Amino acid sequence: MSDTTLTSGQTSPGAATKERVRAGLGRRHRGEAIFRGIGIAAVVLALGFVAILFTTIISKGLPSFQQSKLHMEVFFDPAVIDVGPAPEHQAGQSDADYHAASLKWQRDLALVNWNRIVEDAIRRAAPEGFEIDSRQALSIPETSERHTLREQFVRDPGLLGQTVPVTLLASANVDNWLKGTIDRSLGDGQQQLSAPARELADIFAQNGTITRDFAWTLFFNVDSRAAPAAAGLAGAFMGSVYMMLVVIVLAVPIGVASAIYLEEFAPKTHLTDLIEVNINNLAAVPSIVFGLLGAAVFINVLHLPLSAPFVGGLVLTLMTLPTIIIATRAALKGVPPSLRQAALGMGASKTQMVFHHVLPVTFPSILTATIIGVAQALGETAPLLLIGMNAFVAAVPATPMDQATALPVQIYLWQGNENRNFFEARTSAAIMVLLALMITLNAIAIFLRSRLEKRA
Repeated sequence: MSDTTLTSGQTSPGAATKERVRAGLGRRHRGEAIFRGIGIAAVVLALGFVAILFTTIISKGLPSFQQSKLHMEVFFDPAVIDVGPAPEHQAGQSDADYHAASLKWQRDLALVNWNRIVEDAIRRAAPEGFEIDSRQALSIPETSERHTLREQFVRDPGLLGQTVPVTLLASANVDNWLKGTIDRSLGDGQQQLSAPARELADIFAQNGTITRDFAWTLFFNVDSRAAPAAAGLAGAFMGSVYMMLVVIVLAVPIGVASAIYLEEFAPKTHLTDLIEVNINNLAAVPSIVFGLLGAAVFINVLHLPLSAPFVGGLVLTLMTLPTIIIATRAALKGVPPSLRQAALGMGASKTQMVFHHVLPVTFPSILTATIIGVAQALGETAPLLLIGMNAFVAAVPATPMDQATALPVQIYLWQGNENRNFFEARTSAAIMVLLALMITLNAIAIFLRSRLEKRA
């Protein structure tokens, strides 16, 4: 029994300690609540920005997946298409002579006034007595559609003298007018289309001559400057696919092999430490520096073809290698040492230990890092600009050595197009295609990782 007596207002040491602890707990709980609130606010803010980004892109890009098209009766007038019948392979005629005759017939067809055919079709579709001159009438369909009619005739010369239903692309200005992306209250001097052309476009939209159909041209056509409505992403898409193939073929084996050597076989010396530090630094180098390096080495020194997906793939390989090496080394470091010791204890060599026991365990992490690195490279633009992949190429590349552009570069080019009303929406549509490709790559990474984790 203690004989110490506490005076009034004094507290025992135990009670004071409890009060200090209680006060401390209160501060800790308030701190945790504040930290949790800041974290939730940060997540909500980030999700809000992502939602704004996706909402803006989707709202602007969705209209581009529909395109105005003309459905008309086209008369292949013999008086205009005066080139004679298509040559046929005669008995005794050599292949070279037949080929020369066929080429001459096609050259003659190229000189035909196909605009006259298109104009006549427009006038027949217009209401009786509607006044419109030739230039105004030809501003309604896309300029490239006369080539479409010529190609259709080349495929089927029997169309001569016949009237057949044909679907043609409406021009970008008509598409803008009908979609409402041009202010209809502006004066004639500020409109891209003349007043008769605008009036006729409205008539065609009302009577069903012009409809909005799915814009297949966005996916199957190449870029076009003369015919904006016919511009598509086919060339850029194939260029991106070839680049990704080059990156996967080169970056993955080189990166994984380098990481295995540095982590499992290389002696721990100052040289390996220096290499490790430089690899970590390379991961933080701006991508445009890799573009300068690629332009200097691959184009100026090695004289590889300019604007080729192969060169773009090489540049993106250099940029992706540090990411794959760092991720692979981190995965190897995460393997318990007991696994290595057990393998060595069973008599396995060091190579067998690495490739038969350690590496299979790290496959999910390596695969995830690889696909994420490739997806990141897919969205790079700056290094590709420096090796000339912003060149205008109106063809789908057949091989990685052919000239082409890439999806992010195509987005950059369309974003700067002077026809803002048309290409602003088309740029957002191209971004949606690029995002879909990147999300697909990430989905594949998640699926493969889950499958490999179950097998491991």
